[in-house]
Amino acid sequence: MSNSNPIDPLLIDIAQYVCHTPIHSEKAYETARLCLMDALGCAALALQFPECTRLLGPIVEGTHVPEGVHVPGTAFRLDPVKAAFDIGTLIRWLDYNDTWLALEWGHPSDNLGAILAAADYVAQRDEPNLTMHTVLTALIKAYEIQGVLALYTAFNAVGLDHVILVKVASTAVVTQLLGGNMDEVINAVSQAWLDGQSLRTYRHAPNTASRKSWAAGDATSRAVRLAMLTLLGETGYPSVLSTKLWGFCDVYLQGDPIQKSRPFGSYVIENILFKVAYPAEFHAQTAVEAALLLYPEVKDRLGEIKSIEIETQNAGMRIINKQGELKNPADRDHCLQYMVAVALGLGELTAESYSNAFAVKNGELLDRLRNTMQVRENKQMTLQYYDENKRAIGNAVIIHFKDGTIIERRVDYPLGHVQRRTEALPLIYKKAQDNLHKAYPEAQAEKLFALFQAGDGLDKVLVREFCVGYSIL
Repeated sequence: MSNSNPIDPLLIDIAQYVCHTPIHSEKAYETARLCLMDALGCAALALQFPECTRLLGPIVEGTHVPEGVHVPGTAFRLDPVKAAFDIGTLIRWLDYNDTWLALEWGHPSDNLGAILAAADYVAQRDEPNLTMHTVLTALIKAYEIQGVLALYTAFNAVGLDHVILVKVASTAVVTQLLGGNMDEVINAVSQAWLDGQSLRTYRHAPNTASRKSWAAGDATSRAVRLAMLTLLGETGYPSVLSTKLWGFCDVYLQGDPIQKSRPFGSYVIENILFKVAYPAEFHAQTAVEAALLLYPEVKDRLGEIKSIEIETQNAGMRIINKQGELKNPADRDHCLQYMVAVALGLGELTAESYSNAFAVKNGELLDRLRNTMQVRENKQMTLQYYDENKRAIGNAVIIHFKDGTIIERRVDYPLGHVQRRTEALPLIYKKAQDNLHKAYPEAQAEKLFALFQAGDGLDKVLVREFCVGYSIL
């Protein structure tokens, strides 16, 4: 810090953790490898959607960047700021990457946009022997910063989007990756808190639209930019959080401090939630599973349905309980009733289920099912959702037929929950393998996939080789 003001303790805690705290947990590294594999698979799948790929590439067409950063599944070589945007956008586009549910929910793998861009940049220019172990360590720490700060501070309650924590976490780990010391990490993180923050407007009706799919990419690119500015000598702002009237907490949180309820370690990544089977907003995962379990019993009786009840947690009520017109894919993939209708009516839910063409083709059936639905909060589900020892994300689907018969299914823990990790593990690998084959030639897809089957062998792979391996030459 370049001035003598007292430094906010949270800035020191973050910098101390990033710069000087080793990670000893093998479970954390095992899970980090899964998270990296899953995220790159999500990026590969997103490449199939023109709405996403139109955003990729240099800001000015034809720009050439010597030793530019590789963007997965493409031939682009970009500056690290735009590369972070592209990688982050690919990972996040389909809302299929891993998730952390807390008072402030989010997707910690969003941070990979910044981490991979910075690591590739450093490996090409300064550290040719940089290995993927460094990337995995940065990933664990970014997950931890984002997730721990999300536990008991609800930025969404004051209208801020959760990508603020992606920006903070990415800024911290990227500054260190780029060679920054503890003071420089403090300076850079203070810049992230000082920065303009995204409103949640684009995640909620009537304004739901595609920005929610590139907001995390935007946050990661900003993190790389702030880190690079700091390493050029930009000063920090030591009391950015606590300054009266002008500080972050007074401006956004009515003076309440940001809660850090536990020391930084590896808790978050060890308890991360994977979206294994369905590209659906996480609060709906168990509802979709329940609906698919009911599908064999209802597929021949859809015309006999009188009403459908959905019981959910209060987070599901607030985020994805929607009635009326759904205007675009971003609107549909955050509508609990739409996702349940697709699963009940058609027996599957895929990324294509949110497309305009799919919605038009199946609109009559889906609208008819949606119009029978009532959604209500189940208080027990809400309590289990906030219980740190359970972190359940329950939903129940209850179908009333015109003849008076009732069938129902309740699922409390989604397939990607740590409680079901053993059951989910083969499916997590299959999801990644299938997605990689959608974007890469067979030999390249299998070579990439083999890296993730190598256990801690992945840790020893050079970053340069890994990044070239996921680009299209």
